[in-house]
Amino acid sequence: MDCPKGIELYKKAKKIIPGGTQLLSKRPEMFLPDQWPAYYNKAKGCEVWDIDGNHYYDFAQMGVGSCIIGYADDDINEAVIKKDKNGSMSSLNSPEEVELAEKLIEIHPWAEMVRFARTGGEACAVAIRIARATTKKSKIAFCGYHGWHDWYISANIGDSSHLDGQLLPGLQPLGVPRELKNTALAFNYNKLDELEKLIEQYGNEIGVIIMEPQRGNPPVDGFLEGVRKIAAKIGAVLIFDEVTSGFRVNFGGIHLKLGVEPDVAVFGKALGNGFPISAIIGRKEVMENAQATFVSSTFWTERIGPAAALATIKKMEKNNVQKHLIHYGERINKGWKTIADKHDIKIKIDGIPPLTHISFVKNPLEVQTLYTQEMLKKGYLLGAAVYTTYSYTDEIIDKFIKDSDEVFAIIKEAIDSNNIKKYLKGDVKHGGFKRLT
Repeated sequence: MDCPKGIELYKKAKKIIPGGTQLLSKRPEMFLPDQWPAYYNKAKGCEVWDIDGNHYYDFAQMGVGSCIIGYADDDINEAVIKKDKNGSMSSLNSPEEVELAEKLIEIHPWAEMVRFARTGGEACAVAIRIARATTKKSKIAFCGYHGWHDWYISANIGDSSHLDGQLLPGLQPLGVPRELKNTALAFNYNKLDELEKLIEQYGNEIGVIIMEPQRGNPPVDGFLEGVRKIAAKIGAVLIFDEVTSGFRVNFGGIHLKLGVEPDVAVFGKALGNGFPISAIIGRKEVMENAQATFVSSTFWTERIGPAAALATIKKMEKNNVQKHLIHYGERINKGWKTIADKHDIKIKIDGIPPLTHISFVKNPLEVQTLYTQEMLKKGYLLGAAVYTTYSYTDEIIDKFIKDSDEVFAIIKEAIDSNNIKKYLKGDVKHGGFKRLT
């Protein structure tokens, strides 16, 4: 694939946009430095056309997991356009936000009240604010990735490795007040003993526990139940961050499937199929404290997000979308395992099927870069993680595995040569957060 316009535009962007893009996960350096197409002209279903006119199937991230139905879905677009024609903003409120709140409570019967935002990170920050207002305690125990806001990044003050095991290594707390040191305390998934040690050390100072109920491997027996008991014992608000996991393996939050109820749950990404909408749902005794603190923003009241969410939920419910997401993820996993065994390449596969992740045991970053490079030539956008989408078909999955098989033969040759970089046309992909210039 030849994409000179995209590469040149990104070079220009890095000079006038700090970091090159608005989202770390969309940086070309995270995929294929100096070769990634970077910008799109059109996206439809699971297909993308870049600004140089090249066509790809998206096995990278499908809008970083936001397009669960598929790009530019006709039904969702029609619902949004209909509302937009009557005005996306007004001095009055949109009735769609009430309808969406009722629907989310219907799906999650334990919840009684809902607030909305437009991004996942800010929704987590809203949930933290409400929880702190409820308990009147400042310390937070957390597990998983929860965004870029001060409360979270402050975990790395004094020791910049605290967040390394959560998702992104190398996050520096520059610009975060040092006074926030030891207000956000990390524990690792399936390590209940680590949370218990935090409780022993900080006791009733912890008023909030926030975690992803599942991102990669499933919870071990008793883990989530143990967290729930600890939260109740110390009087902490338990928040489940479902920005990533929500609506992928089942209709609603994955916690419904896992059988543990939080006090608050946060949703984003898949909720609006690419349109900006996030939701904070919870028990009344917690959520009503949003009135005791100041949580308010102009663009949380626009109409497009709720309209898109209602249309997305309707289509998910009607078409059993989650069944298809799991099916495609399982087929990809099976294909990877088969061709890895065929070519004697050691790999690891983890994550829920609708968000599956491949890693190579030997020289992981170099090999992943080579995999991405060679699949780009064949017309695929590909990273280490694949968010499956309802717009895939079995035929597209078959083609992906067949083409991956051919690329794995090249990977095997490169590994056996002990000089993988010789096969790369550019630099090795970044493995975490890095300063670009």
